[in-house]
Formats: sequence, structure tokens, C-alpha cells
Amino acid sequence: MKKYRPGNGAGSPQYPLYAMDVMEVPGCKASAVFTTPPNSVFLEQGEVLPMTVTDSVTIMPWGTDNRMPYSVMSHIDSDETMSTCMEFNAEVLYGAGLQYDTSAASGASVRREVEDFFERNDMASYFMGVARDFKYFGFAVSVIILSADRRRIAQIRRKEACYCRFAPADATGRIPRLHYAQWRNASPPVDGEIETLELLDAHDPFGDLSERLRRPGAPAKYAIVTRIPTVDNTYYPIPYYGALFKGKWYDIKRLIGVAKEAKLRNSAPLKYQISIAPGYWERVCREEGITDPRLMRARMIRGKQEILDFLTGAENSGKAIFSTYMVSPDGHVNQDVTITKIDSAVQGGDWATDIQEAVNMICFTLRVHSNLLGSVPGKSQTNNSGSDKRELYTIAQALQKPYRDLLFGVHRLVIRFNGWKGVRPVCPFIQLTTLDQHTDAREVSADS
Repeated sequence: MKKYRPGNGAGSPQYPLYAMDVMEVPGCKASAVFTTPPNSVFLEQGEVLPMTVTDSVTIMPWGTDNRMPYSVMSHIDSDETMSTCMEFNAEVLYGAGLQYDTSAASGASVRREVEDFFERNDMASYFMGVARDFKYFGFAVSVIILSADRRRIAQIRRKEACYCRFAPADATGRIPRLHYAQWRNASPPVDGEIETLELLDAHDPFGDLSERLRRPGAPAKYAIVTRIPTVDNTYYPIPYYGALFKGKWYDIKRLIGVAKEAKLRNSAPLKYQISIAPGYWERVCREEGITDPRLMRARMIRGKQEILDFLTGAENSGKAIFSTYMVSPDGHVNQDVTITKIDSAVQGGDWATDIQEAVNMICFTLRVHSNLLGSVPGKSQTNNSGSDKRELYTIAQALQKPYRDLLFGVHRLVIRFNGWKGVRPVCPFIQLTTLDQHTDAREVSADS
């Protein structure tokens, strides 16, 4: 089966339909911002059912449109504070890097085998990758590759979580397979572009692997999913930071940045926030038979201009706008188009206090102290002492222990299957020291 390599496929839309756009309001010295509500990122609008991709591949879509991870990444990457906090959390989880402790190994031959295993596998890149997947999506996928005689695990690789899709669970609740492909494209992949891997039982991967290898013609590659336990049992876990998108502070911080830019560019303050629901422009284009990405983008711009024309002008005074909406099972109203007038009479006009509060809320939700990143803006910010920062950094690394224990499960399987007695996976964390110890930092293991 053809191996897929991530990249921008020819079927990818050239223009995003959910970009935050700022347009001038005709007839007045003001601007309007068009946004997509961020609280819809993790919202399952409808029942998620298995999706048949090809005659031999059926997946459980990630979100109703199978594009949830890319929406999540787009929202994170468009915010400086959130993307930096994500990178910081991944780096803290990485610590001093994954190591196999051979101090109690049963012999010199075992040590040589472990060294050879690390030479044949880029463990630094692998471990940093799964750490990022863990922080972004709440799960990571590893692939083990057996030797030709099926007696050793020779290689371990990471599969990017955003390109992984699970097959529907069987009658016992176990997910039998994992499908790896370019799901970002507008058109679904075909058979030759999908890599299908058997998925080992996450509760007993060693026993499951041993059982599978007793069968004739057993494959040499298997996938293992390491998942952060959540309060709900879904195919794709919803990370804890989803509260940012369901609340208001993420949107507030983005609006402040857009308002500052609009004022600096043309001295036109934001007067309206026009919120467009996800899927609205796709529905409009579908109803009008527009499928070309360039024409879809042009139709979206024309629709936005029509809304702005409606908002201004003496001939529009007293008119009303009609828009559709739905009521979700929890009682919330989901409108396609929402227009909110913004009070531009802000004293000082720099929103310094508001942006500082928004940054603090984002850092708080992502469990990153803002002073560790230097992300708190303002002219008179308080700063912690060096001792306080060392303690904050130590606390941040200590809180990664449960996640490292989960990630070690794959490596305990490797060690046991390869028969390396006395070897165990470790990930020392870096402890910052005081000046009287004549060193800047040292590695500390969990045992010590």
C-alpha cells in the first residue's frame, strides 16, 4: 500500500472562507470586522456517523466535517499567546528528552542493543512530535516496525495525529484499525493514498501483539494510540483548553488586535462586529452552484459588502435584517449572521488593560504562568523574582509526570518485547539551580 507523505495537495482550497476580515463601512469613518465564532470549533453540530471513503475504508470523521483538527490548529496558530503556550507546554513535557536507562541492564549485550536501537531511531524528533500531539489533541499515535523475523521491534515512528482517523469500533468496543492520509484536502483520498494500520489494544498492547504474531501472515507494522483519559469516552478526545473557544476571551483578544490594526492603518475605529457561523458561506455557494475556490472567495466578499451596504446610508434607515438561526439541545441559539455594534469611545484607545487581562486568561487556561514566557504586555507589569520563576518552572515540569507515564507505555512494550531486562524508559526534567551551586541547571530523574 502506498505510503502517504503529508503535504499540500492539489485539492486543497486556496482561500480560507473563515479568515477574520476587516472592511471599511461606506459612508462613515469606521470599519467592520467579520469573524467566525470560535466556540464552534469543538461543537459537534449533528450526529457523527461513520464515513465511507473507499470500498475498503470506512472512518469515524473527526468532527461532523472531518476537519476539526485543522480548525483547531488554525485557531491556535492565529493567536501569538496560545501558540507560544502550546510550544512551551510541549517543551516542558519533552524535558531532558526520552532515554532508556540501562544502569540495571542484565548485560553488556543489552546495552549495545539499546544503543543500536537509538542510533536507528530519531528518538528526539519522535518524542518532541508526540509531545506536541499530546498538547494539541490529547492523544498521540506511534507505529512500531518489527524485524523481518518478527522477533524484535526494530523501529518506532510517530504518525501526526491530525492525519490519523480511526475505523469504527467493533461489537466489543475496540477500534481495529487506523487510517493515515491527507484528510485536509477538499476531495477525499483514494485507496492508494491511504495507509491502513492494525491498531493494538491500548489496555494490553503486549498481549495483543503476541496474539497477532501467532497468526500466519502477520504484518510487520502496528499502530499504538496513547490517549489522555477524559471524562467523556469519544473517538477523538476534546482537550481541556477547549474552554477557551467556548468562552469569550479568545475572541476578545483577537478583536483587540484587529481594532488596533484598523486604527493604525486608517484611523478608522471598529464600529461593528459581524459574526458569521461556520458553514454559512459554503451553504450559500452550494445553493448558488458555486464550486470554484476563487469564485467562492469572490462570492463571500460580495456577500460581506452587501451586509455593509445594508448597515449604512440614509436609504437604509429603519430597515430590518432577516437571518436564520437554530436552537441547540442545550438551549443556545446558533445564528448564521450576528451583527454587534462596538462602542468605540475607549479612553486612551490602546486597550492595554484589556489585552493584559485576555493574555492572562489564555495563559491561565493553558496552565502556563505568564511570567515564564514574558507574555504579559503593559508599561508597568509586575515580575516575579528568580526564585519564584525557578519554582514555577519546577512545578510546570512536575505536572508533566502523568503525561510522561502515559507516553512510556509504548516504550515499555518495546523493552519487554525485545527482552531487555533491567531497562526502563525515563525522561529526566531540567531543574534550574541557584548561583551558589555554580551551575545553571541540572537533570533530575523522577526517582531522585
